[in-house]
Amino acid sequence: MTDLDQSASQADELDRLDLSENDWRQRLTPEQYHILREAGTERAFTGRYWNNHESGEYRCAGCGQKLFESESKYDSGSGWPSFTEPAQTGVVTEHADVSHGMRRVEARCARCDGHLGHVFPDGPGPTGLRYCVNSASLDFRPKK
Repeated sequence: MTDLDQSASQADELDRLDLSENDWRQRLTPEQYHILREAGTERAFTGRYWNNHESGEYRCAGCGQKLFESESKYDSGSGWPSFTEPAQTGVVTEHADVSHGMRRVEARCARCDGHLGHVFPDGPGPTGLRYCVNSASLDFRPKK
């Protein structure tokens, strides 16, 4: 079993959130819908959280699933929020993405299958990964 297949099978254990496209359009802003449901991307250095340095957790803007902790966030210089790892195993799934003439790994929320961004093998330790995530796909909750 590949790492991508393993991530997908772990996601099956979560309570899935499957809504109609009409329900998603009502639930999300137009920008969130474009990114989460149509795999869009916001421009670098324009998103709400790329330069956020507060302590807290980042949840999926589509379904509320906890995805990343502020402790794993770092400044990659890319202009998007970047994380070294998800908050827990199985909350983010990885999928092959060969769109736009590139070979990449797409990151999605395991609960609602919303597009978050991409995973690159150029991050710092301990994982060596960079989860490059669109701010519009996230909802930040500061620590109390």
